[in-house]
Amino acid sequence: MAFYAVGTDPSETLEDLEQQREREGFPWPVAEPQGSMLRDFGVVVQSTKIAIDSRGVIVYRDGFGEGGDDDWRKAFQDLAGSVQ
Repeated sequence: MAFYAVGTDPSETLEDLEQQREREGFPWPVAEPQGSMLRDFGVVVQSTKIAIDSRGVIVYRDGFGEGGDDDWRKAFQDLAGSVQ
């Protein structure tokens, strides 16, 4: 299973995102959206969280202020279980 944080602010560069990742001590890689990725995934609010299974199916989605740690934990447990 892979986890990526994708920055969507056009004023932030990949270098900015990497510096923030290092400052915060996040272990996951950061990336910039490619092509029409945001439109294709219907991202319209900041801090959109999307989990995609190995078949490319969105199995979890929440926006800013929605979904807490327990929701994310369950999404990752479900994904990890589907890989085994």
